[in-house]
Amino acid sequence: MPTYAGNTRADQSPDNTHSPPGTPPQGRLSSSVDKRLPTDEKPRGGMFSSLRTRNYRLYASGQVVSLIGVWMQRVAQDWLVLQLSNGSPVALGIAVALQFAPTLVLSLWAGVLADRLDKRRFLIVLQAALGLCGLTLGLLDVTGVVRLWHVYLLCLILGMFAAVETPVRQSFAVEMVGKAQVTNAVALNSMTFNIARILGPAIAGVMINWIGTGWVFLVNGASFAGVITGLALMNPAELFRSKPVPRGRGQLREGLRYVRQRADLVVVMVLAFGVSTFGLNFHSTLAVISRNEFHGDASLYGTLSMVLAVGTLSGAVMAARRSGKGRPRQRLLIGGAMAFGVLEIITGFMPDPWSMGALLVLTGAAALTFTTVSNAIVQLSVAPEMRGRVMGLYMLVFLGGNPVGSPLMGWVAEHWGPRSPVWLGGTISLLFALVCGIVLIRRGGVRLPVRRLVRLRVLTRK
Repeated sequence: MPTYAGNTRADQSPDNTHSPPGTPPQGRLSSSVDKRLPTDEKPRGGMFSSLRTRNYRLYASGQVVSLIGVWMQRVAQDWLVLQLSNGSPVALGIAVALQFAPTLVLSLWAGVLADRLDKRRFLIVLQAALGLCGLTLGLLDVTGVVRLWHVYLLCLILGMFAAVETPVRQSFAVEMVGKAQVTNAVALNSMTFNIARILGPAIAGVMINWIGTGWVFLVNGASFAGVITGLALMNPAELFRSKPVPRGRGQLREGLRYVRQRADLVVVMVLAFGVSTFGLNFHSTLAVISRNEFHGDASLYGTLSMVLAVGTLSGAVMAARRSGKGRPRQRLLIGGAMAFGVLEIITGFMPDPWSMGALLVLTGAAALTFTTVSNAIVQLSVAPEMRGRVMGLYMLVFLGGNPVGSPLMGWVAEHWGPRSPVWLGGTISLLFALVCGIVLIRRGGVRLPVRRLVRLRVLTRK
């Protein structure tokens, strides 16, 4: 196994000094390493500051191409399942569950691998495997032999690779730009993701009506060449790598113990689980609402997905503008989750596609605020040698509830109506935010703006 140089002084900042007892000590740096690696002491200002780093520019440009294909496949896959199952919301929920079920088993193990291996090379292999899944489903569909069980099987295989790839990719962000820029990089990743989320469904809706779902899958498979090329062209010497964790026994338990001893991380994990499992269910509910409630075609589904992405892109832009102000506050985390819950409840009662689309913009902005802040808080508050394992656990709680939440929301849609999972998910998200907010207030992690409230009350009396 190759070994790498230690990280820069940014990873030895006071952010890591409050780690609980038993945290492995960080390695010392040699003078030769300091001269060879870039420094990362002060954050550079600007909404697009991370793009000044060549490695990140290569990664982001490749991701745009790849993610457009991913979102095209998501729309086509949902539509294909509904076609093969005569519009069954439960069948769609099963497909989503199979795609996310491997997260329950593999994400923690993937976090351990992320702390041990060369993340860049590992990502190249994983991206190639994900592309092959899209090509296989496309060939089955284009040749006319695809069956529902084929889609289920490929959802499971795709989910296995994605469960390993996601924690590695998430923890790779800090290696590309350094700790001082990681909040900005997370926000820009969200912008890239949501630009693709706008373009992908719109393109997929047109392609499905024009030439069918099979060619959409083939385009997605080919699109992975973009991110693979970007990763291959990176300069490894310019990465902000931490010293790899050597193979050893009990490393997974060590990561779980690290999080358990950090109450602030536990609250973020619990809130991420609640909001993601029950609130962020649009990947399945919008397809059902478009087809069964509004009696539309794939273009309507693509349009609703696109306007949701417009909202999340707006939230990403705001997050990028805030990124130069230091580590995000937990108050913003709780506020974002509460706003998302309230807006999703209202969205669920909108009577037509136009009013629902308008609310989806605001709901998407609130959702992105929450997800970006929670991701940045986790990445910035952990020791570098624990980052892969902690991000593996974070992705487990963030995505691992989908195998339960998606079929459950499919059942709710069948018995209570297509829109019921939306307002119900918003209600549950709001309850999680309220409970976690109360816990943080009682522990002193969140301070209410008492002075501002008192000052406002005095002014209103005058």
